[in-house]
Amino acid sequence: MCGIAGLVQPSSGRIEGAMVRRALNNLEHRGPDDAGVLYYNRREVKLYRTQDFPDVSSEVVLLHRRLSILDLSEAGWQPMGTKEGTYYIVFNGEIYNFRELRLELEALSYQFRSNSDTEVLLFAYIEWGVQALNRLVGMFAFAILDIQNRKIFLARDFFGIKPLYYTWSSRGLAFASEIPPLLELSGARRQVNPQRFYDYIRFGMTDHGAETLFKDIRQLPAAHYLEVFLDAPEETEPTRYWQIDLNNQVDLSFDAAAEKLRDIFLNNVSLHLRSDVSVGAALSGGIDSSSIVMAMRHLNPRLEINAFSYVADDLAISEEQWIDIVGSAGNLRVHKVKSNSKDLVEDLDRLIGLQGEPFGSTSIYAQRQVFQKAHEAGIKVMLDGQGADEILGGYTVYIAARLGSLLRCGKWVEAFHLLQGASKLPSMSAQSLLLRSMDFVVPSPLQEPLRRLIKKDLMPSWLNTQWFEERGVIPNRGGNLGLRDYLHHTLVKTSLPHLLRYEDRNSMAFSIESRVPFLSPELVNFMFSLPDEYLVAKDGTTKALFRQAMRGLVPNAILDRKDKIGFVTPEKNWLLEQHKWVSGVLASETAHQITAINHKEISHGWEGKVRESQGADLHIWRCVNMIAWAKKFSVEFET
Repeated sequence: MCGIAGLVQPSSGRIEGAMVRRALNNLEHRGPDDAGVLYYNRREVKLYRTQDFPDVSSEVVLLHRRLSILDLSEAGWQPMGTKEGTYYIVFNGEIYNFRELRLELEALSYQFRSNSDTEVLLFAYIEWGVQALNRLVGMFAFAILDIQNRKIFLARDFFGIKPLYYTWSSRGLAFASEIPPLLELSGARRQVNPQRFYDYIRFGMTDHGAETLFKDIRQLPAAHYLEVFLDAPEETEPTRYWQIDLNNQVDLSFDAAAEKLRDIFLNNVSLHLRSDVSVGAALSGGIDSSSIVMAMRHLNPRLEINAFSYVADDLAISEEQWIDIVGSAGNLRVHKVKSNSKDLVEDLDRLIGLQGEPFGSTSIYAQRQVFQKAHEAGIKVMLDGQGADEILGGYTVYIAARLGSLLRCGKWVEAFHLLQGASKLPSMSAQSLLLRSMDFVVPSPLQEPLRRLIKKDLMPSWLNTQWFEERGVIPNRGGNLGLRDYLHHTLVKTSLPHLLRYEDRNSMAFSIESRVPFLSPELVNFMFSLPDEYLVAKDGTTKALFRQAMRGLVPNAILDRKDKIGFVTPEKNWLLEQHKWVSGVLASETAHQITAINHKEISHGWEGKVRESQGADLHIWRCVNMIAWAKKFSVEFET
């Protein structure tokens, strides 16, 4: 787990050593253990380890910050090259099946000089080219300098667990694990992307697709690679190498499918435990994280397991009782952390700087404190349950999607039984479920008038409609998706991408490698091959198959939970506690430079909430976060 960056120039232009050093410093939290830089032109390759980098003329520069997880010796140093000096790699991530791949490569006469997965990945690319990607089990973002074929090869893992941003400018192609060092290397403009700005400010959506909130900065999409030839480094589009198979259907009974899911999951956790340093886990008390720690205990009864949990002061959203049940059942060493609004305000500027883009809720701060606690305990690797909800059907919105699917197909009896059963769940009513299911029934052209009726229109009055219209922004929320399509939509386009970004930045801020064992192509393809009722049962039970798969492994009290709290903070109360600070941000000079927002209406609405001691609407936090981000990165909005 590391940080990478690079620059590919159309000619051997001059590269300032000070710029390289600043970019490396911006990545230091991702890899505090070591650093390396490679310069390449037609004549030679130069490798540097010192921080005193010279000004040089070069076609390519590769940067690497190392967090040592596998092969802690000098042999794991990067940029890593072949003995002949024809290939070099900078790599961020972990290849969990590196031992198996190494045996294959050794049988093909490859000779290894390290015990690292990096060298395995490099040789796999040399042997199999692009086809090597589909042999990998892991999370990765890497760049390979192929001197023999005069090209740079960039690739990102199947689900986008590890980040990779890039931009084209007069300097050529620049790429990096995070946005701040990329701004340093590329000199990219800091203009806002109007469409992505709307998607965030209205719906809290980020990280979907290839675009970012910076107009000139893109991210390499999950399951894509990009090739750039040094003799003609022209702007090209990435190529997809893998996608979820939505057409495969398996004929398995519920019990047989649960048994197979259990086997796949346990194998995934076993692979994710491969490490030369101690491994801990995040524990929320929900089904996903509880299953991970109990699988760890099942696989290794003697393993010391350090679990880290956020506990809310608000009893309505606290999961401490569930955390304690799992902690006792798994004989875990549980470390609990709490968050408050005062610390959030004090740390917000630093948090935004690390995240690089705005984030959806204050829960991201609580997550950051969990990783800080793990860092203080000396943990360098953590297992986490990200992706499980989007794969297994865990969110309550999936019940609405299932209901919508049944209604659209005219399966009225099944829809009635689902509505009847799901309406008995906590914080769920038949009326709210029916209303929510309309997103999956009503045709897209009719959704905007319906939203206006229920005061959830796509362009509310607190936004400056003219600003968005002048910039060609399309206000669209989508619709008409069945359960399977909606699961796919949230997995690859909406929910999961931003959750992975939050987790990557919060973990790497404390030099911790966060691993997500639910996210493997085998597990995902299997779940998408199953009937809808295996995910959302006929009575509205979410994660139906996975609950069955974990019987006997996870305490029944956890598997029988009907509530869905999620990883949340008392955000509305926090904002009320810090109302003077919120008002100051909304009235700031930076805020008034963002003319896309109707500031008088925002401020008036907010002050009304304060007077009535009501919780703030979600868009208040998004506005505050956007303003703080714009100030931190000097973002330009008048494009």
